[in-house]
Amino acid sequence: MARRRSAPESTTPQVRLSSAIKTARDIMRKDAGLNGDLDRIPQLAWLLFLRAFDALEQRREVTDRGWKPAIEAPHRWRDWAPSPPDGRTGRELLDFVNGRLLPYLRELSGEGAGDSRDTLKAVFGETYNRMLSGYLLRDVIDQVAKIDFASSEDIHTMAHLYESMLREVRDAAGDSGEFYTPRPVIRFMVQQVAPRLGETVFDPACGTGGFLVEALEEMAPSAETAEGRRALEASLRGTEKKPLPYLLAMMNLALHGVEQPAIVRDNALSRPVTQIREADRVDVVLTNPPFGGEEEKSIQANFPDATRTGETALLFIQLVQRTLKSGGRCGVVVPNGFLFGDGVAARVKERLLAECNLHTVVRLPDGVFAPYTDIPSNLLFFEKTGPTREVWFYEIAPPEGRRKYSKTRPLRIEELKDCQGWWGGAQREGRVENERAWRVSVGEIENDRRFDLDRKNPSRANDLAHLPPADLVAQLVTTERRIMALLEAIHEAQTADRSSLTPLGRWITTPLHELLKPTVDGVTVDRLSEYPNIGVLNFGRGLFEKPPIDGGRTSARTLNRVRAGQFIYSRLSAFEGAYALVPERFDGFYVSNEFPTFDIATDRVDPRFLLGYFQSPETWNQLAVSSKGLGVRRQRVQPEALLAHAILLPSLPEQQRLAGVLDIVARVEEHRQEQAPAFAALRASILNRAFAGLKG
Repeated sequence: MARRRSAPESTTPQVRLSSAIKTARDIMRKDAGLNGDLDRIPQLAWLLFLRAFDALEQRREVTDRGWKPAIEAPHRWRDWAPSPPDGRTGRELLDFVNGRLLPYLRELSGEGAGDSRDTLKAVFGETYNRMLSGYLLRDVIDQVAKIDFASSEDIHTMAHLYESMLREVRDAAGDSGEFYTPRPVIRFMVQQVAPRLGETVFDPACGTGGFLVEALEEMAPSAETAEGRRALEASLRGTEKKPLPYLLAMMNLALHGVEQPAIVRDNALSRPVTQIREADRVDVVLTNPPFGGEEEKSIQANFPDATRTGETALLFIQLVQRTLKSGGRCGVVVPNGFLFGDGVAARVKERLLAECNLHTVVRLPDGVFAPYTDIPSNLLFFEKTGPTREVWFYEIAPPEGRRKYSKTRPLRIEELKDCQGWWGGAQREGRVENERAWRVSVGEIENDRRFDLDRKNPSRANDLAHLPPADLVAQLVTTERRIMALLEAIHEAQTADRSSLTPLGRWITTPLHELLKPTVDGVTVDRLSEYPNIGVLNFGRGLFEKPPIDGGRTSARTLNRVRAGQFIYSRLSAFEGAYALVPERFDGFYVSNEFPTFDIATDRVDPRFLLGYFQSPETWNQLAVSSKGLGVRRQRVQPEALLAHAILLPSLPEQQRLAGVLDIVARVEEHRQEQAPAFAALRASILNRAFAGLKG
């Protein structure tokens, strides 16, 4: 008797759509014009966008009498995407897409606010077809056509699949300096800021739209009517500078049901902050601005002189503060450098504390942003409701037995539940100090000239003495092993491969005037202004911030504005090693003519090598000999004497090698400092354990 076949199980939308997307990506791997996910996923994204947009247009044609489509025939998906014989393939398809479709979309122009044609023009302004084979493109289009964007179930499933693709493109982009916010961090920030229906939510550096999508899902249950849903979608605003994240964000919001995403392709910092109008202000800002980037001078000019800098994180904090309405709320990711930074960072923090209530700083553990960056990060939560009185700190700890997170073992939303339970609701009532939470008065913060927010957990220091001695010793041994590895690297660099180094006798004698160009950016002193001021520490210890120069009190008629990367020294204290390089945080500060500044010929000398030369006491002594009367305290090393001095230069690669060794020495010094608290607690830990049984 013949065996009866069982009926095939119905295919779920997730299985069907996953199969279509996987097949499309496999097809794209065969095309010579696409290299990796950074090419393939954007290519797939704009095809998905046109497919979804056409489905939206078809719905509107049915439901809205007199509806005028944004894309007209023959450029609609339904016109050109069908398979042959009704549609195109091969060279004919390529010629149409490259020569007619994409140019048409780039040239669309709307007739007023909210016109979809403006959205399409922005999306496709920098979008190109990168596939070289019209036959493979035909096959990809056929797979995209399987998605039913008229089906809410298909759209919901596609949104989740798209987010998984975004994670992949984020991983691919991590090597090029991009890094993105993990979903648990986004969800935590949105839930704690708690945007409400009717409030505008803004992300000035929205990337692929993660914060906006999460805010949408947080508020969606409150939008119970079609009118409420439209108001919710219109309340989500974003700005994104780069074309790839912009395209992905538009598609991300479209897949989550936002018909006309209000995302602007622009640099949010490109407008003077003094020109932000009340109509531009928003209720909620949620963002993770770029860390460590550097904006060009024209962008920096949009900010006040006292807080002008190239550091993007500092510029975004100022933008956010001015963009919030009175009573508005913000959650923002910042690097550790913002917390302890001085100079411009200190002045930005001072204003933030004076104008906003910085109520909470959540300190994230290492590895949360792996693999994109190891920079320690924090979450700031503040409201524009008046000055800060106290700041609560909460330290998130990695799971027991782990020191940090990683790409393969990332942070999970469940690991933030304790912080959410401690938070205290919308009014943050009932907060208590514990082993993870502590508070600092604003007066204590203001007493520090840096307005230091890098506050360590006070219970951690106390805990060290109560840790088992074996744990403390294990910490010390781990750090010592790192130090030994670094010392081995220094030893190898000093002894290995000597044959490849240019003999000292062949180092080129080079006058410093060939390497250093005196630079003066003179500014006439305004008697009504203050000027941020720096000085140079002796013995090669770098720069420090001095009290601002009061234009009404100084006798100087002009000051010199310094720039990041310049070489600077003190004419008066040069004989004691007062030489430095200007770091980014002091860009735009001012000095008197007692502090000559120079641009460095970086094509001939590595700045770190040059600084190392000037950190040598032997160099100070040589300059003392060449400067008349240097033994008299008030006499100075003049620039002419310094520039006439000659230095022995090896090749640039060898300079860089030596500079790298000096960098390793600096890391050893940092590790030694890290060991100090554990060393200090070790004796007490041993005694606590020894006498623990004698209590009572």
